[in-house]
Amino acid sequence: MPRLFILTLSLLPWIPVVLCWVATQNEVSVLEGGSITVPCRYDPKYANHVKYWCRGSMREFCTSLARTDETSSTNPSKDKVSIFDDPAQEMFTVTMNDLKETESGWYLCGVELGNGWKADDVVYTKVKVIHGVSVENNMVSGEEGSSVTVQCLYSERFRESEKKWCRSGGWSSCLSTGSEGSYEDTSVAISDDRTGTFTVTLKKLQMRDAGWYLCSAGQQQVAVQVQVTPRASTTEPVTSPPTQSQSAVYLPPPKHITKESWNSHRYMLESVAVCSSLLLLVGLAGLARKLWILHKEDSELRHFKEMKERFSDNPSDMGDLQHVPIASHNKATMDGLNE
Repeated sequence: MPRLFILTLSLLPWIPVVLCWVATQNEVSVLEGGSITVPCRYDPKYANHVKYWCRGSMREFCTSLARTDETSSTNPSKDKVSIFDDPAQEMFTVTMNDLKETESGWYLCGVELGNGWKADDVVYTKVKVIHGVSVENNMVSGEEGSSVTVQCLYSERFRESEKKWCRSGGWSSCLSTGSEGSYEDTSVAISDDRTGTFTVTLKKLQMRDAGWYLCSAGQQQVAVQVQVTPRASTTEPVTSPPTQSQSAVYLPPPKHITKESWNSHRYMLESVAVCSSLLLLVGLAGLARKLWILHKEDSELRHFKEMKERFSDNPSDMGDLQHVPIASHNKATMDGLNE
């Protein structure tokens, strides 16, 4: 029985997640000494209800940190915990400042229903406060000759620590802020605001500057990749004549056909089309004439053969063969007569 009771209590925080009308982020991470703002959305029917933010993994035993019905003024930038409700957006936000590592844990957004017979609607989120170093972007890119900026973030315990910017793989390349909290030369500038961020600016980028770097504070470090792209060319590239070892032949890009260029060549194209049509017609006429002549010769040849066969059967009519008109024939025709 005690085990069943403990199991029931452990499941209670997760029941509202399925049935509630409130939603937020599942987890929020922040460096020690930093701030977070958690948005909590709710159903429109809760617009006039009291909202609250409390710490704990169980609704029944959580510690209230902020409520919308409290009369004290809220200043999100200075107060440790502040809450603001915006019914028009159907959302209330909670801001926590100067977080410590000990403040990590479960928190919940809640809507008070004011009914002893019905539990409040809540949703849980986990806040993780960590110490160390991080970056806003772990990859930055810039064009050759330009500048890029890297934002290195660190937790509260490293505010007085020396900050370094190093090329990965070579600690001898590290550049340090020193006691003044800054460093600058012709290619790199480092500035520490002593509040949780130090900024590294790489100036006049060159292709050899591309690679991996490290933001370092104390014994903590985080990697950053710097990419450098070639400078955009403003002049057309000069192409050298192809050599024998080159298998590809450079061809200039095709020109676009415009209305003006089409009109300037239209008459020439029309003349070419007319001449081509006339040549085609002449060729077809010559072919037709040749076919007609061959057909006529074949007809005369067949007629002559018929008469020859008839006269060979009647020799007395052989004299009439002299009066048969015979046209001039080519060699192929004469060969046909002799067969």
